[in-house]
Amino acid sequence: MSTTSERTILVTGGQGQLATSLKTLGGNRVIVVGRPEFDLANSETMAATLARYTPSLVVNAAAWTAVDLAESEIEGAKAANETGPAELARLCAAQDIPLIHVSTDYVYAGDKGSPYVETDPVTPQTVYGRTKAAGELAVLKAQPKSVILRTAWVYSGHCKNFVRTMVNAGAKNTHLKVVGDQYGCPTNADDLAKAILDIADQIEAGWQDRFAGIYHACGTGETSWHGLAVAALEEAVRHGQTMPVEVTAIRTQDWPTPAKRPQDSRLDCSKLEQVFGIRLPEWRNGVARAVDEHFAAQSA
Repeated sequence: MSTTSERTILVTGGQGQLATSLKTLGGNRVIVVGRPEFDLANSETMAATLARYTPSLVVNAAAWTAVDLAESEIEGAKAANETGPAELARLCAAQDIPLIHVSTDYVYAGDKGSPYVETDPVTPQTVYGRTKAAGELAVLKAQPKSVILRTAWVYSGHCKNFVRTMVNAGAKNTHLKVVGDQYGCPTNADDLAKAILDIADQIEAGWQDRFAGIYHACGTGETSWHGLAVAALEEAVRHGQTMPVEVTAIRTQDWPTPAKRPQDSRLDCSKLEQVFGIRLPEWRNGVARAVDEHFAAQSA
């Protein structure tokens, strides 16, 4: 039997960025679990975890996010992104536990030419994207009381991510090359976590059928990977780091990867604001806070 409070939010994802942010912001109401205690490839561990903590809400922030490796490890990606979440949703439905499931912009090809809305057809181009798209449908089918949040370009001042990688690279190199022809909506993990906790508050006040479905949840505004890198490096200057002599924007074809990245995966997040009254902060503001956290951790 659970020894936690009645309003426990169970978060999967172990030591990941979003799970870490949810724990930091959510405090005692949030319990984070990860492998081997909770494994999306093992139904018994999922059932045992739900029985142990008896949560009032589950946030599934666990996933196979190694996009390139998924191209060759298809079964592993499918277990983590599709069949595992489907089983988790089934277990939640059996106990009438609402579920918030985190998904991705990779469900889109990135060829629309304008920000995607939730009703646009999904056209994933990678194993990662296909398994995440299939996972969305499987979750909604198994547990109608589910909120699917598609997010993108997640970074933070903790864990391994693009912003911290660029700041560290800028400290060691005078010249950097970053892809400049892919566009999206950078998302600070803390901002996404706050949005999830706000949604959790509304769900726990009483589930409404209008909550169910798919939403886009990203930082406000848009940029390229090159733009995000330059922003991170400019913020690092405030902490005494020297700006690289040159940060060159290169083409996607100049940086080949096993998995094809969406060229333009900007997401329209107006539905999230309409239903839940939530709008994530401007992406540049989030970068400043993440870089501040990064340097604070280094000096601690």
